[in-house]
Amino acid sequence: MYAIVEMAGQQFKVAKDQKVYVHRLQTEEGKKVTFNNVLLLDDGKNVTIGAPAIDGAAVEAKVIKHLRGDKVIVFHKKRRKGYRKKNGHRQSLTEIVIESIVAKGAKKAKAEAPKKAAPKKAVAAPKVETTPKAKAAPKAAAPKKVAAPKVKATGKPDDLKKIEGIGPKIASTLIEAGIATFADLAKAKPAKISEIIADVRGNHVTDTWPAQAKLAAAGKWDELKKWQDELDGGKA
Repeated sequence: MYAIVEMAGQQFKVAKDQKVYVHRLQTEEGKKVTFNNVLLLDDGKNVTIGAPAIDGAAVEAKVIKHLRGDKVIVFHKKRRKGYRKKNGHRQSLTEIVIESIVAKGAKKAKAEAPKKAAPKKAVAAPKVETTPKAKAAPKAAAPKKVAAPKVKATGKPDDLKKIEGIGPKIASTLIEAGIATFADLAKAKPAKISEIIADVRGNHVTDTWPAQAKLAAAGKWDELKKWQDELDGGKA
């Protein structure tokens, strides 16, 4: 029996007891993980195809270890411009072993919808009785409020892509959220950063980003470069 399942943004053909290398998962080593997005099942007699996924089907696996793939050299060059840029990349991977393939009965965890607060009842204003002969005093004109001039920020955003694990999409997302400089990123907590970039596709490890940003803000580029060579996709 085998299945075609989507795991960490990729599709794999898996069978029981098979070892698979997927993009880095947030699950700790030794713990189990379940993948519910099963696209096809073959039990040897019948083939079931999902539309797009099969309801109730799941693939259960166990996380063996986290590791990094082979280094890939990325070289950019612009002809007749004198522009050359060379970077190395090692993909963060997770080794898992398939423990079982469930054809029916697996349930997906549903997030509870937030409860809506009951609308507050408007309180009627008390009526004020006025004498019929009394004349209303003329109302004084309210002074006009002068709006304070807006002060534009003079500082320019830093190149957050110099932090190991941050790409162009994550950098723009952080800037929109108010984290535009290395100093801002150094003050942010990894959990808050993960919450901000939750909609960015992929698995991102934010544990060391504030510490890297602290070195970048202090101008310690040599120390940062040496540390980044030892990092595992942004994770120490």
